[in-house]
Amino acid sequence: MVIFLTALIAAFLGYVYGQYIKPNQRLQRVIAETKAKCMAALAEGNKGVYKTIVTDHNDSSELVVEVKELAVTQSGQVKVQYLSAFYKNPNFRTKKGEALLKEVHGLLGEYLPLNEIEWYETSERHENIKKYLHSLDHQHQDLLGK
Repeated sequence: MVIFLTALIAAFLGYVYGQYIKPNQRLQRVIAETKAKCMAALAEGNKGVYKTIVTDHNDSSELVVEVKELAVTQSGQVKVQYLSAFYKNPNFRTKKGEALLKEVHGLLGEYLPLNEIEWYETSERHENIKKYLHSLDHQHQDLLGK
């Protein structure tokens, strides 16, 4: 009788663990990962596009550079990180990838004028991420027991 009662209690505790405790731990881990990804997206800096005309030996092309804002100076200059670049006229220069980014860094330098960069709109995206984070916090608050 004791063995049967022990087996019955073990089966009940296994059921409780499998149905309530383990899924809750998985849910907590997934929510923590999602929050971390959302916070990383919110902490991401402003990105934009800078366009300029480059002339070399009576040949010219428009240079389009995607930049990420690192810092803004008081004089209206932006310290940038170059993410990608290309020439509108592909025959102008044939460098690609990292070599082109080094060339752009040599041509333009580390600082660009703030008013000449066309910034991507991120306010709507950030608002959606904040709403999603808020709903995550409140929707699963009862389930997580916090």
